[in-house]
This record gives sequence, C-alpha cells and structure tokens, in this order.
Amino acid sequence: MAQEIERKFLVKGDFRPFVKKSMRITQGYLSSVPERTVRVRLKDEKGYLTIKGIGNDSGASRFEWEMEIKKEDAENLLKLCEPGIIDKTRYLVEVGRHVYEVDEFYGENTGLIIAEVELKAEEEHFQKPDWLGKEVTGDTKYYNSMLMKNPYSKW
Repeated sequence: MAQEIERKFLVKGDFRPFVKKSMRITQGYLSSVPERTVRVRLKDEKGYLTIKGIGNDSGASRFEWEMEIKKEDAENLLKLCEPGIIDKTRYLVEVGRHVYEVDEFYGENTGLIIAEVELKAEEEHFQKPDWLGKEVTGDTKYYNSMLMKNPYSKW
C-alpha cells in the first residue's frame, strides 16, 4: 500500500491564470467510515476504485490504494454508493517543484474551492502561492467523504 501525504488549503485568490490542465470528476463512496473509505470515481472518461485508511494525528498522511477500472464498472458502482455524489472540476497548477490539485465543487458544495499538494514527507518544504488561503489539513469537514454527508451549503 502506498502512503499518501498531502496538505490541504482553502483557495482565496485567482489560481486560474496558472492552470495547466483540468478534468471533471464525479465520485461517490461505497464506504465513508473514517477507518476505511472506499471511493468510486469517474475522472473524465476513466474509472477508478480507491481505498483510503484513517489519517495520522496531523491528518496529512494516510494509506491509499487505487486502481483504474472500466468506465462502465465505475458508472455501475456509482449507483451503489451512499447518498451524496461529489461533482467537481480539478485544476492542475504547477508551483515550483509541486503540482497543486485545485478542486472547484458544484451542487450542494458550490462555492467551495480547495487546493491540495502531495508531498514525499510531512516536513517537505513547498511553495505557497498567493492564492492559497487557510490551511485545513486534518479538518475532516473538508474531506470529500464528509462533504457528501454535510455539504458546504449547509454550514
């Protein structure tokens, strides 16, 4: 199993002039319990199945396993997911040696924009662009698996 280490931030400024690529993502959860989330995702025309373990004390690190699956399988699995499908556009923004994944949410999460940066180690240095806002790493209400249960529009 791979270790996922990422930091998560709210977005406060305009990142769009720096976007290198974007993709539409639809995802749901077969299991959203914190100890093991099981996610089904359509990313443009590809399907994925992902299992994530519970985060460490800082919330920046957790186990992750992901496999590409057939688009049709992902579409069928989405029908079995818990209520609250997540719909978003992911923008890729290069900043220094890292790529930020900036997610703009739709539906009941419209208005929420979150940036994540993956790291090789929790203490790894990374550049923070001007458009980054408050850090929300480890704040579970910003996890996609929680946004489906308690959408941003209801806060």
